[in-house]
Amino acid sequence: MPFTRLIDCGMDHADARRLLAGAGAGLPWQDAAALLADTQLERARLAEMNGHDVTARQARRYAAAALMFAQMAYQTDTAEKRELYARHTAVTAALVPDVERVEIPHRDGILGGWLCLPAGPPRATVIVWGGLSGWGAAYLPVADAYTARGLACLLAEGPGQGESRLRHGLYVDERVTDGFARFVDLVEADPRLGGAIGIQGVSFGGLFAARLAAADPRVGAVVVNGAPAVPTVPAFRTAREQMAAVVGTDDLGRVAEVMDALRFDPGKDRIHCPLLLLHGGRDPLATYEDQEPFLHAADPATSTVRIWPDGEHTLYNHAAERDALTGDWFTDHLAGQANPNR
Repeated sequence: MPFTRLIDCGMDHADARRLLAGAGAGLPWQDAAALLADTQLERARLAEMNGHDVTARQARRYAAAALMFAQMAYQTDTAEKRELYARHTAVTAALVPDVERVEIPHRDGILGGWLCLPAGPPRATVIVWGGLSGWGAAYLPVADAYTARGLACLLAEGPGQGESRLRHGLYVDERVTDGFARFVDLVEADPRLGGAIGIQGVSFGGLFAARLAAADPRVGAVVVNGAPAVPTVPAFRTAREQMAAVVGTDDLGRVAEVMDALRFDPGKDRIHCPLLLLHGGRDPLATYEDQEPFLHAADPATSTVRIWPDGEHTLYNHAAERDALTGDWFTDHLAGQANPNR
């Protein structure tokens, strides 16, 4: 777990260094992260008692980020992982009015997410989701960049992610795109969220974003960041366990079956909206060739590629520049556009 990822997903710099030092000294990762969260929550309580609400909100955000990373110690859905993620959700919910919890009925469960609104009427809305291990409120710093530009941002926990999986038993399968489309339904149904809709998928979630952009004409622009177009069952144990967990089975044959069904084929899957593809030259999980099929599926006239030669996976080490770029790109492509389905 690189320091850059901890910072990218909202941890306090000092906490991130303490977490890496504590885990390196033999303290279990989840215990070290949970202890840091407890310290930040106590800081928030004292600040609130003294009327320092801005400091209290900041400390709660740091606590939420620490708990997000605490649950990552468990690749499978243990009771401990569920408890830590439930704590993360509760702490994030206390950030109102900066964030608003949303829940969407889907199949036999509930899809969850967090809505962040700009100061004035939204110019457009961007839905953002992660991949195998980081979800929802892990991307609050991304939402900050978008709301500062007048965009509403919905941080989604789709099938196989967050509370949608850990609490409500919704997993990734051959029809996972239907689940992510439910967040587009929610945006369309909210009278506060006029204008066009963009989507952004981070890491493995970029595959889901590309598939939804190809299937749903309501998507006005899409960002894909560090995603494989042809997913396979990983050779590394931890990554393999993460993938099995999102599918909800220990049967690797079934996991491989689902991954094969989700492969993105530019010969069949066409992206008709503008596409921004992001890639880091030092990404060990997704090569440029892994992402190239998304470009082949899109119109070259409306496709943009941005490569950072020294970029880590999903560009952890260029987070501020990355978020400024995507925020401006979404603004250019969505703001002022009407949603044809309204």
